[in-house]
Amino acid sequence: MKHNGIGRYSKYIRPISILVDLLIIAVLIQLLFSELTIQISNYTFYLLVSWSIVAFIGDFYKVYRFTTQVEIFTKIVKQQIVFLLLAIVYFPFTANAQFNEFVIVEFFVLSTLSVALAKFILFFLLREYRLVTGSNYRSTVIIGYSSQAIQLKKLFETKVNYGYHFLGFFSDKKSNDEILGKYEDVASFVIKHNVDEVYCSLSDISNEKIKNLVEFMSENNRNLKFIPDTKDIFSKNLKMDYYELFPVLSLPKSVLHQPEVQLLKRCFDIVFSLFVIIFILSWAVPLIGILIKLESKGPVFFKQGRPGINQEEFSCYKFRSMVLNADTEHETIKNDPRITKIGQFLRKTSIDEMPQFFNVLTGDMAIVGPRPQLWVHNNAYRDKIKKYFVRHSVKPGITGLAQISGYRGEINSEIDMENRIKYDVFYIENWSLFLDIKIIFQTVIDIFVGDEKAF
Repeated sequence: MKHNGIGRYSKYIRPISILVDLLIIAVLIQLLFSELTIQISNYTFYLLVSWSIVAFIGDFYKVYRFTTQVEIFTKIVKQQIVFLLLAIVYFPFTANAQFNEFVIVEFFVLSTLSVALAKFILFFLLREYRLVTGSNYRSTVIIGYSSQAIQLKKLFETKVNYGYHFLGFFSDKKSNDEILGKYEDVASFVIKHNVDEVYCSLSDISNEKIKNLVEFMSENNRNLKFIPDTKDIFSKNLKMDYYELFPVLSLPKSVLHQPEVQLLKRCFDIVFSLFVIIFILSWAVPLIGILIKLESKGPVFFKQGRPGINQEEFSCYKFRSMVLNADTEHETIKNDPRITKIGQFLRKTSIDEMPQFFNVLTGDMAIVGPRPQLWVHNNAYRDKIKKYFVRHSVKPGITGLAQISGYRGEINSEIDMENRIKYDVFYIENWSLFLDIKIIFQTVIDIFVGDEKAF
């Protein structure tokens, strides 16, 4: 007998998504390639198998209730790029197969749009279905009452579309209205209330209790997940080595310090910055320069010394958005009287930062990385905030994870800087090329949507 009500239909979501995508590919092949000299059945079989293999290797269908829209978009881009290459590779190795680049491009565009549309429709329908009907929710409890556990509880309650129904805490150390009982009460509660998932705070439970909990959850086919302790050691990408049969965990250096990764990131930065400089800044600089000059006297560009990699100073460029003033190290505040009218627009849309693509091309900055701080902030906080110097181990960026996560603009307290550092360090320790793409994509969205902290 089924132990609980974890989504009566959730098990069908992934197979349906796979079948829809394969059907889209098969239909598009029939529509677009029928006029070419090619064995349609063979090519269809080849592409369907290729799609399935790429999707399996790239975890394309591992989309969960907590997966963000940006992550889904990133998965689609990654899947389609590799799939396109495999679609082209078929022709040189097949006799008498007619290659038509226009048909291939049309197939790539239509398949990308169709798959993306199908995936997002399914994503939003499922989310709305959960919100409207209240079904397909996972009941969950948390063992422990640490600060991390409380943060997770708040996440369950605010992110309703994640589909979690939080029941309460179990703790041997605390007692309040949210505490359902002590550790020894967990097993009976889980069985009685058909709890789907149990989250365990590692800082609040002994190793012996963890062992017993793992055995109980495994025997009863329930999901058990762990919340990192206050040292955050388990939130790292730990590397496991074996000394004969003895496992040893070590904290590896960021992949950003590997020479091959640095080369890859540098190549990406050069190509991306050249594209922006040639196709956007080539006409935007004269146009914006005229508008800046018409409103106030002074240069078009504003140049300021900022701490870069290893705290070496470089000249950071922006479009000038203020009237000329001597207090350049004074941070901009909301409704700052120094900002010009055109400057307000440039700052609100972050267009004032675009000359930094020249900094990227010269190697002082990267497209994505920790934003370079003012020297006054660097000197004020570097000895106060833990891991502050980690951000100087890589090149500063035009945009970064902290900026798209809501931590940009005026710094009013040490907490504001701590939050920035937290995201900067997470980016450095968990870097991937697709994380860069995700940050760039979200930055573009923020430019058009607007950011209340951009002033």
